[in-house]
Amino acid sequence: MRIIPAVDVLGGSAVRLTKGDYDSVTVYSDDPGGVVAGWAGHGVSLVHVVDLEAARTGRRQRGILDTLAGCGASVQLGGGIRTALDAKQVVDAGVNRVVIGSVLVEDEIEAGRIVEAVGPERVVAAIDVRDGRAVGSGWLDGGVAVGALAKRIERIGLEAALATGIERDGTMEGPDIELLAQVRELLPDIELIASGGVGSLEDLALLASTGRVDGAIIGRALYEHRFTLREALSYES
Repeated sequence: MRIIPAVDVLGGSAVRLTKGDYDSVTVYSDDPGGVVAGWAGHGVSLVHVVDLEAARTGRRQRGILDTLAGCGASVQLGGGIRTALDAKQVVDAGVNRVVIGSVLVEDEIEAGRIVEAVGPERVVAAIDVRDGRAVGSGWLDGGVAVGALAKRIERIGLEAALATGIERDGTMEGPDIELLAQVRELLPDIELIASGGVGSLEDLALLASTGRVDGAIIGRALYEHRFTLREALSYES
């Protein structure tokens, strides 16, 4: 199981939201690039970065790609990747993988174009679930059924997906095991990354013991020192 620290960026700062609520923001650093570089210095293989402004409005925060360039880590970037041109621009800027959510929910054809533009190995599906529905547009729309989104993911040939239980995101109340089981059943061969809710080493042990996930994204628990990144990395396999 790969350990993937998260850096969410809003207003030029590294922040975390609670349950995807833009009115519930905690700021942890005014140097997101430094945070990414710090995680890289611990030897992580991948850092998950979300441009929250782009996720909400489609407008990329100024300078974020320059900030990530040369940070010393492989970066998986989500937020605002809604066209093939968006994906090509960020990959050309040095991002290793792009995460697509809204476009999967809203426009399967364009999602397919993104895969064609940068290759399936560079695209990760975001399955962001609230009240049983996979949502997009900064987690603000009505969404689609999780099963329907899984079929789209298969049709366009994606090889990786991250699954987030929005009601647990940023809460440190534990991962959504039921959601992860559902997604694994729907997509048995995909690289599955657990996102949202990790608050303790026991949560990581639980994720590792299920055998269902290939990676785990960790955010607030690291910033609030529930455990260290070194301790988390002991669960890598």
